[in-house]
Amino acid sequence: MLDSNTQSRLLQQYPMLKELSAADQAEMLAATSVMHLPAGTVVFDENQACQGFPLLLSGRVHVIKAAPNGRELQLYCVDPGESCILTSSCLLGHAKYKARGVAKQYTELVVLPPATFKKLVSIYEPFRNYIFSLFSERLSELMELVSAVAFQKLDQRLARLLTLKSSPIHTTHQALADELGCAREIVSRLLKGFSDQGWVKLKREAIVITDSAPLIALSKY
Repeated sequence: MLDSNTQSRLLQQYPMLKELSAADQAEMLAATSVMHLPAGTVVFDENQACQGFPLLLSGRVHVIKAAPNGRELQLYCVDPGESCILTSSCLLGHAKYKARGVAKQYTELVVLPPATFKKLVSIYEPFRNYIFSLFSERLSELMELVSAVAFQKLDQRLARLLTLKSSPIHTTHQALADELGCAREIVSRLLKGFSDQGWVKLKREAIVITDSAPLIALSKY
C-alpha cells in the first residue's frame, strides 16, 4: 500500500486516475508497489516477460534497441506523467520485451500489476484513452526516427539533435552517440567539424551553440 504522500504524487502526475471511483481507486492503490532505481539500472531487458506497468513519479527511463555488436539506438524516453508504450504492448499482446529500458538518473516509479493494468484498460475509459493516445504520439516519434535513420546523413541528424536542446548542452559525446545509434568517435569528429566552422564551442561535458542558423539549415537539408 502506498503512503499518503506517494499516493498524492501519483494522482498529481496521472490525473486521470482521480476519476476512478473511491472503491476502484482504493483497490488500485492497494495493489501497487514503489521502486527506487539508481541511475544505470536496467528496468527491463530484451526477451524478458513484463512484470508490471510503470508510472513514473520522478527521473527518466530511456528505451533503447541494442545490436549484437553492442551499438545502441535510443527509441524514446519516458518522463514523469508518461508511460512506456512497449510495456503496454507487451501486457496487451502477452509478449516479451523487444528492447531495453534503462534509468538514466535516479528514478522513482509506481508499478501496477498486470491484472490491475488490464482491468483499468478494460473498464476505465479515461485510462484507456490515455494509453492509446500515447501509442499515437510515440508511433509518430518512431516514424520520424525511422525516417531520419533511413534518409538523413549523420551530420544532419546530429545538427537536428543539437538544435532541439537548450544551450549550453550538458552531455557527453558518448551520450549523443547513444541517442543517434552510432559510434562516439563519429560524433566527436562531426562536433570537431562544427566547432571548426564556428557553429559550436566544445567544453568538458558541455556544448555551447554559438551559431544556430547553419545547424538548423543543415538539419533541414
